[in-house]
Amino acid sequence: MPPAAKQLERSPQQLSSGRLAVAAGSVTALVVATLIGGALTFLHQDACRAGAFNATLVSPLQAHCYSDIDALYPYYGLVHGKIAYLSSPVDYPVLIGAVMQAASWAVHSVAGALARERAFYDVTTAGLALFAIAGVLATACLAGRSRRWTALLVALSPGLIVAAFINWDLMAMALTAVAMVAWARRRGVLAGVLFGLAIATKFYPLFLLGGLFLLCLRAGRLRAFWVTAAAATAAWLAVNLPVAIVAFHNWSTFYWRNTARGGDWGSIWYLAFVKGWYLDPAELNMLSAALILLGFALIAWLVLAAPRRPRVPQVFFLVLAVFLLPGKVWSPQYVIWLVPLVVLARPRLWAYLLWQAAEVAYVFAIWSYLITAGYGRHGGIGEDLYLAALAGRFLTVVLLVALVVRDILRPRADLVRRDGDDDPAGGVLDGAPDAITLRLRPWPRLARPAGEAAG
Repeated sequence: MPPAAKQLERSPQQLSSGRLAVAAGSVTALVVATLIGGALTFLHQDACRAGAFNATLVSPLQAHCYSDIDALYPYYGLVHGKIAYLSSPVDYPVLIGAVMQAASWAVHSVAGALARERAFYDVTTAGLALFAIAGVLATACLAGRSRRWTALLVALSPGLIVAAFINWDLMAMALTAVAMVAWARRRGVLAGVLFGLAIATKFYPLFLLGGLFLLCLRAGRLRAFWVTAAAATAAWLAVNLPVAIVAFHNWSTFYWRNTARGGDWGSIWYLAFVKGWYLDPAELNMLSAALILLGFALIAWLVLAAPRRPRVPQVFFLVLAVFLLPGKVWSPQYVIWLVPLVVLARPRLWAYLLWQAAEVAYVFAIWSYLITAGYGRHGGIGEDLYLAALAGRFLTVVLLVALVVRDILRPRADLVRRDGDDDPAGGVLDGAPDAITLRLRPWPRLARPAGEAAG
């Protein structure tokens, strides 16, 4: 009997059991892959575990390692019993401060400041590993049943491996990815709560809601958007208001310090500053904000005018890229924000690997450059090599933006759409007809009708 006929003869219970077995196997494999990636990160970051920041930063940098987890625990005085926000300003959103405080309480009985720092680092990174698993599994859900294995590109991402334990960014990545899963499952309130918690961890998910608004506007699903946005607002207020009321100055440190920053390492503005173009923080704030707003306006035009409504991950990636490219700060660990969205927006390998190589090169370059520029020591790299790594990362993200835009304008070039799906992450948007479409066709040589094959 042919295999297809045998498949048809199976009972619904057998088919269901088979699907569950495959799903369980893929979950196990993805969890194991994520733990392997986390173990590689832990080995790479070993020089940042031993409280080396008490004496000098040069030694960890020479091992191409840096971690705010180890540096900020003593800096904020948590190692000596201070309370985040209440007795120490913490220039991070409240959920990161809460996780820092919880880890501090968990290790407070460890004798000796250095031993407590090591325990704090271990407890924190173990928690971040759990967030990494959640983010990988969420990516697999969002990719769709036939492409769940693309989540391996997140679990074993080279850029994520070298940056995962620099800061607490895995929290925001995981919360955002799980919020997207809730949206895809049409659980609007839950999606909003998770988005609100993600915004209370890192600020960037707020801009993703703007992209979701545009997609819902085109599809005529604004009611679903407003339910999610209201839940996000309520969740953000629920975790922020108590801290803001009790310790407003320390709570607001994160916000006012960011407005006072100049062009920091990793940003295109730092390259401009080194090459002799200086802007004071006020001027830089205005120019950076203007470019970001211009980018958002172009994304709005693209979403409303594309031949076929873009997929949620495509728009989310473009929004985040437009936020980062002209931004004042582009820390090495921001690769964590991008990895799931890149994998979902464009599940192709060559551009992904090129970008990952650029991200890894930048991580090694920034620590080597700080040995020279920050400490005046031998053994680092010079300015030109560092700026080349900075430009390489910038240009590979620009390349990804161009490729995603091309896929939007030529839907048959999008692997997800070519396989017959509409938008596995779309939720109420998946398969929905358009309610609004601009009568515009940007870049007509690139834009093609939705059913026309791409060259």
